[in-house]
Amino acid sequence: MNSHVVGLGLDKMKLGNPQSFLDQEEADDQQLLEPEAWRTYTERRNALREFLTSDLSPHLLKRHHARMQLLRKCSYYIEVLPKHLALGDQNPLVLPSAVFQLIDPWKFQRMKKVGTAQTKIQLLLLGDLLEQLDHGRAELDALLQSPDPRPFLADWALVERRLADMSAVMDSFLTMMVPGRLHVKHRLVSDVSAAKIPHIWLMLSTKMPVMFDRKESAAHQDWARLRWFVTIQPAASEQYELRFRLLDPRTQQECAQCGVIPVAACTFDVRNLLPNRSYKFTIKRAETSTLVYEPWRDSLTLQTKPGPLEGPALSHSVR
Repeated sequence: MNSHVVGLGLDKMKLGNPQSFLDQEEADDQQLLEPEAWRTYTERRNALREFLTSDLSPHLLKRHHARMQLLRKCSYYIEVLPKHLALGDQNPLVLPSAVFQLIDPWKFQRMKKVGTAQTKIQLLLLGDLLEQLDHGRAELDALLQSPDPRPFLADWALVERRLADMSAVMDSFLTMMVPGRLHVKHRLVSDVSAAKIPHIWLMLSTKMPVMFDRKESAAHQDWARLRWFVTIQPAASEQYELRFRLLDPRTQQECAQCGVIPVAACTFDVRNLLPNRSYKFTIKRAETSTLVYEPWRDSLTLQTKPGPLEGPALSHSVR
């Protein structure tokens, strides 16, 4: 990719020129170029401008950056999907829940490690591809802003190659945005006599991050109400894990102002907190056997309102 950039001579081009200056330069170039060469120059420059405003627009790249930030906060799981033997097969062993029971636990744990590695690599590659798109657009935009007509005439083959490179990078980025299938080298299901065991596919699936509702979460004198949400609501209810701890405890007793609370809803009240103190709250999904990667969890710091310094023993209540 860098060899193409050098061929374009982007490092020698004048950047940040006022539009009036560019218009004057174009007028001068039109007088110097033959009519056919000028027509070719304008057509190719318009083609480049169209590419940068549609296929590689700043708005599109901004959306991809936002999507990338979201993917870095998602949770990743293994899904067990049987490859059905025949259309309409009613064999109960074909059901995912039944097939999961037949998988060798040790082999499944090994595949979870593979899934973790594959997810990390995929996120790294996505970040690298997005960086290539950013750099590529900057270089092509510098070429478009330059008054030099040579890249659009004698060096146009290099520009076309660069455009093809950027299109290929964008295609790779879009394809990799979707978690893929895990490659299974060995059979995960032990042989069962006289049983019709289906072939198994292991797929990586994504769940949107769990985030605190910062407008609805608030601390009071000796308790705090926490609310959280998921951007795309799951079909079934989920279990969550809420953690809290007192920041900067001053005594050994205050060190006990912490805890891990399993919650089956999207709201919870933590009571009997210390007044006028700061607490850190963290929310995540409860861990399951199919979780392979969860790089991020949302946290929120709230300060209780001033009041009496002493209170009853720490307790929790579900709202």
